Amino acid sequence: MQEAKSLKTYRKECQESLDNEYLRSALDKFAVAYRVGRDKAFSEIDVEELVSEVADMKDETLKSLDQYLEQFARKAEEAGVVVHYAKDAEEANRIINEIGTKAGCQKVVKTKSMTAEETHLSHSMIDEGFEVTETDLGEWIIQLRDEPPSHMVMPAIHLSRYHVRDLFSEVTGKQEDEEIEKLVKVARHQMRRKFVEGEMGITGANFGVAETGSIGIVTNEGNARLVTTLPKVHVALLGIDKLVPTIGDALSQVKVLTRNATAQPITSYVTWVTGANQCGASEGETKEVHYVLLDNGRREMVADPLFSQVFRCVRCGACANVCPVYRLVGGHKMGHVYIGAIGLILTYFFHGEENAKHLVQNCINCEACKDICAGGIDLPRLIKEIHARIQDKDGQPIPSLLLSKIMRNRKLFHTLLRTAKWAQKPVKGEDGFMRHLPMMFFKEHDFKALPAIAEKPFRDIWLEIKPRVEKPKYRVGLFSGCVQDFVYPEQMVAAVELFQDHDVAMVFPMEQSCCGLPVQMMGDKKVSREVALQNLKAFIGEEVDYIVTLCASCASHLKHTYPVLLENNSKLAGQLSDFCEKVIDLSSFVHDVLKVTPEDFDGDGKKVTFHSPCHLCRGLGVHDAPGNLMRTAGMEYTEAAESEVCCGFGGTYSAKFPELSAQLLNNKLDNVEDTGADLLLTDCPGCIMQLRGGLKKRDSAMEVKHTIEALAERRKQQKK
Repeated sequence: MQEAKSLKTYRKECQESLDNEYLRSALDKFAVAYRVGRDKAFSEIDVEELVSEVADMKDETLKSLDQYLEQFARKAEEAGVVVHYAKDAEEANRIINEIGTKAGCQKVVKTKSMTAEETHLSHSMIDEGFEVTETDLGEWIIQLRDEPPSHMVMPAIHLSRYHVRDLFSEVTGKQEDEEIEKLVKVARHQMRRKFVEGEMGITGANFGVAETGSIGIVTNEGNARLVTTLPKVHVALLGIDKLVPTIGDALSQVKVLTRNATAQPITSYVTWVTGANQCGASEGETKEVHYVLLDNGRREMVADPLFSQVFRCVRCGACANVCPVYRLVGGHKMGHVYIGAIGLILTYFFHGEENAKHLVQNCINCEACKDICAGGIDLPRLIKEIHARIQDKDGQPIPSLLLSKIMRNRKLFHTLLRTAKWAQKPVKGEDGFMRHLPMMFFKEHDFKALPAIAEKPFRDIWLEIKPRVEKPKYRVGLFSGCVQDFVYPEQMVAAVELFQDHDVAMVFPMEQSCCGLPVQMMGDKKVSREVALQNLKAFIGEEVDYIVTLCASCASHLKHTYPVLLENNSKLAGQLSDFCEKVIDLSSFVHDVLKVTPEDFDGDGKKVTFHSPCHLCRGLGVHDAPGNLMRTAGMEYTEAAESEVCCGFGGTYSAKFPELSAQLLNNKLDNVEDTGADLLLTDCPGCIMQLRGGLKKRDSAMEVKHTIEALAERRKQQKK
């Protein structure tokens, strides 16, 4: 990715990847197969315990980083290794070039190393006159194509056998066969000569073991062993984040790394190097081994209380494997050198703001990366933080600035929504959708129909329908969010009806507003805090057992993000904790608290499927309750393929990247239509807006409703 490009240019590049049918097909197949394979690879392991073990070990290492660095260097030097420190990429490249020049090396063989990619080492060495050959098959392929890797573990995942066939035909000067085994033989034949002739071998390292001064290299090919042993000089370039205290700590990482990276129980090779052995040295020569320890922004992360958790990363690339955006555009668009969610963060620290500013906006905040991270890193939060830091420095774009000004003033925000009801009349259809829109504002959004503002918001309806419950089992506060208040108030009405049937007393504080997630996604932390504070104060003093919201995104934001946004407000700490503890999503409340039974419903056997909102299944960890509720209510529930994959809404994301949003929506609708269901349910009004609008454009007969609407329609109390 080039520096200083505009968001418009970046979007155009993403569209080019969308138009690449092979790329999308390859990434789709891998994403589906990966999830199945990973589940199988971890089937007999407690994943959470293992991830926690790795995270705790890395955090503890960080507390004594300088001590472990000193120990690692001392042990390595005692074993005959020369240890160098490089403050940045330029210095690391200079050190390695000087080692090669001093040793009289000209031919260099190199294994796959993301740290070397980070410093652009190969380009630097070639500029200095060295002949550099990548020996990892995927890296060699992309070296021949003169392009960066598109995945941290599988650098050539974006290429087909036919691409490779044509490439190898150019290299060998004869027409090669596209059969994979034959292509591998071509590569082996070409590589053998390079290994034998190599005078300098360069590797990365997955681990630097402080207690022994050893390095560990994890590979699926035997090339690393040849590179570390055959040449007379071996240089290992590793970031200071690769340090671990003991060999046992390294083995724990191996256990999670291979399973998370490629869904393999174990990799083909784990190579350990300790000291300067004589392999590769001619008789009378001494084998040279050098370790180059790289900073390049890592200490800046160490010093940052929030970003220090990035040191837990084991470079497995799993955050890309499950990212719905990466799946569409690949690593060349969803990264700079490092790709996927971790790449968006590392780009900011390693390669600067200009290379990161558009990348961080291309995060849809589905939390799939956080859910699968081998180090338990809160990747979405860090990405949003970088977005906010860049905007604080460069200033907000006009749309973000306008949204912030509106959102920070609840009365203004609600007045504008009420006014919009009248302004929309010329374009509002009888079906509740906009018939047409000013094309200058919404020309890229024709992939879905957009809903109209409701005639009456829920807050006005509440004053008319507020029920009186004499002997309540529970007392709850209703949090509507802006969409269910002003666009889909019927969903809130359905909740009131069902809750009343089960002796639930309800309050609806009128001072509540939007949860604030949209403005946070736009990168404005200050207004996010202000909105959070407004909503917290709206519920302070209300004697409730639960705060129920029908929007999974709101629930996750209220429960998990408010403590972060308001962590420095000591005066409200107790009330904030109480508020967050009481927040619960609709399905969990009905299923786990009210404990409804089949006797509460008149089931009709209607065929139904479910889209699981990202912040329900991952943000809140709710997986089974919605399906159980549908069966309890007497519906015939069929799970759709990839039911927990994002629908492409992402709040303001769909406005920024409509092309990507549209493709994610189409993928989702294909899967739900394949179930043959008549009714699609979900627990998020934003998802409803996306899914209902998409099906409307398809002229589909499938209905889209909130789970609460389906339950309320089938409650026995409705029966005459």
